[in-house]
Amino acid sequence: MSRRTRKIIVAIVAVIVVILMSFTVRKAIQYDKGSSENYALDKSAEKQKNGILVFCYHRILKNNFGVNVSRTLSTNSQLHDFNVPSNDFANQMKFLHDHHIKVISGSEMVKMTNSNKPIKGKYAVLSFDDIDRTTIDNAIPIMKKYKFPFTTFIITGNTGRYREGTQLATWNQIHEAQKEAGNLMTIGLHTHNMHYLTHKLIPIFNLPQNYERFTRDFQKSRQDLYNHTGTRGDSFAYPYGGGTHRTNHFLQTQHLGWIATLDGGVVYNDGNGNHLDLQYTPRMIINSNSWPSIKHWYSTK
Repeated sequence: MSRRTRKIIVAIVAVIVVILMSFTVRKAIQYDKGSSENYALDKSAEKQKNGILVFCYHRILKNNFGVNVSRTLSTNSQLHDFNVPSNDFANQMKFLHDHHIKVISGSEMVKMTNSNKPIKGKYAVLSFDDIDRTTIDNAIPIMKKYKFPFTTFIITGNTGRYREGTQLATWNQIHEAQKEAGNLMTIGLHTHNMHYLTHKLIPIFNLPQNYERFTRDFQKSRQDLYNHTGTRGDSFAYPYGGGTHRTNHFLQTQHLGWIATLDGGVVYNDGNGNHLDLQYTPRMIINSNSWPSIKHWYSTK
């Protein structure tokens, strides 16, 4: 078999896998997206002159033949709204660097927001849900190039699995990523094994009868993270964007610096006692719809 033939076969297999992927994640993405067709900053957020935007990425995909064809053929939002082409990601990081946008860690955001000093200027926090292989292979080298800190939220009970169209990183791969990124990388929690929906598209942890299960799952995820990395995790990201008043109250007792959602908005502190509560931190899903408004916000004085 010639090399050219092998490449064609690999490309065809990639197309089939990614198209099948779009069907396996359809329900989850319908929940994430809801009725929203645009992840851009809203009008009130656009008017804020100072603050921090928390970026939320899921997968950073190489622009290969299989992925590009699948994006063209499929109308599923998983391939358009929750994946960012690697060249777009590189350009976004270059934009932050070239425009002297201060990229800070989640812990720095906590200090700035909870201090008595106002936040002056515009900042960015970078976060990645699930930590799949594309984060490690395609995103970390670019952030390392610019020395940008970032947070990865790990589903501790799902490491190494193929789920919802992506290959999650193994613990060994996560350890290698920590070695490569060093102090730039912070690890947060994303449940142990409750990152899925019911058949009615309800996050399993949002069902009242699963509250106690959620608390046990959180403790298990924290213990697993400590066993594998030596850190307990000072942040938590809700799968599918948010929880209930009860789950949030529980998390507020767990000494977390910030709890991440998928509600868009700007983190602020005016220095007069008015600041955003980081126990329900907004994040911006980064994609082709949201990026122009984010780029505009950073470009406007």
